[in-house]
Amino acid sequence: MELGGGSGPLRGVRVVELAGIGPGPHACMMLADLGADVIRIDRPQGPQLGGGAHDLLARGRPSVALDLKHPAALAVVLDLVERAEVLIEGMRPGVAERLGLGPEACLTRNPALVYGRMTGWGQDGPLASAAGHDLTYLAISGVLHGLGQDPSRPHFPVNLLGDFGGGATYLVAGVLAALLEARTSGAGQVVDAAIVDGATHLSTLLVGLSRAGMHSERRGSNALDGGAPFYDVYATSDGRHVAVAALEPQFFAALVRLLGIEESCPGQEELGRYDEMRALFAEVIATRTMAEWAELAEGTDACLAPVLTPSEAAGHPHLRERETWVEQDGVVQPAPAPRFGRTAARLGTPPPASPGRDTRQALEAWGIGGIDLLLDSGAAVQS
Repeated sequence: MELGGGSGPLRGVRVVELAGIGPGPHACMMLADLGADVIRIDRPQGPQLGGGAHDLLARGRPSVALDLKHPAALAVVLDLVERAEVLIEGMRPGVAERLGLGPEACLTRNPALVYGRMTGWGQDGPLASAAGHDLTYLAISGVLHGLGQDPSRPHFPVNLLGDFGGGATYLVAGVLAALLEARTSGAGQVVDAAIVDGATHLSTLLVGLSRAGMHSERRGSNALDGGAPFYDVYATSDGRHVAVAALEPQFFAALVRLLGIEESCPGQEELGRYDEMRALFAEVIATRTMAEWAELAEGTDACLAPVLTPSEAAGHPHLRERETWVEQDGVVQPAPAPRFGRTAARLGTPPPASPGRDTRQALEAWGIGGIDLLLDSGAAVQS
């Protein structure tokens, strides 16, 4: 019995999640979205950040509230580990070991277990035990320096690049690779996913271009960071913005036609006239509203698109037809991704309004006995 209710290619894969914040929950949401049977072990008092019915990172899996300082609760987690293929934790190095749930204890109970660890710094190194957040790790990895178009200071894309791009996504890739190997070898292993590693890996293209002398470390001076006027964001007459991304010559030509400036626009390779080109683009684009430009550009190769808010994006015809956004219990949210032709993924259960919503049901589903004793002792909590 799977309480998450998901489908998809990972259906039947059992995952124990020691609930944390940020990239760990996002990784477990991804696994649940793809059909894995994830059981989320929450603290009875709830997460440090977020929580509640609108905490979408907690969707798709049951919530079991356990007091991990209680010996009986620790025994339950190890029993779950014995039945699982994957464990995910996002604590500081050494914390899981002190709880009695480190890799040695878990792999002793289940030698084929894939033990996924999510941290900012990794499990070793001089900073392994230091505090940090997405911005900290991007700064040290060298990625933050090049972000944005402002020559005077870098800018950052909230926590999408570190926590979720360099963190959760790499954790999921590592766990799935280790899971595939374990099914061949019969042996589990630890996956050490660090945001500094993943974010650095994401920068491989730019590092290669830089080594070849084709990318400058000076912000706003390169083709993809606003150095080129045909790859930039421009204000419209109503104070909104459109994104222009006409990199290739044929797309640049389509953009110039759309803007009606074939006779006056400098050539795409005339670097010395880029300021003139940028000013021309800005002047012309400022004559119409964002919606008017969106209508003109729709379906063309001009690579001009409106900069939508998330709520607007949910109603865009293309995303609506693809069901990129879905609604569950009145909450509009991103759908599982990517798509599968045969084992389609769909949303499972909504996030729990409080930790421990599913304690009894989930433990029963995983074959754990003595639940009444656990609840009576306070080792487990049913909300």
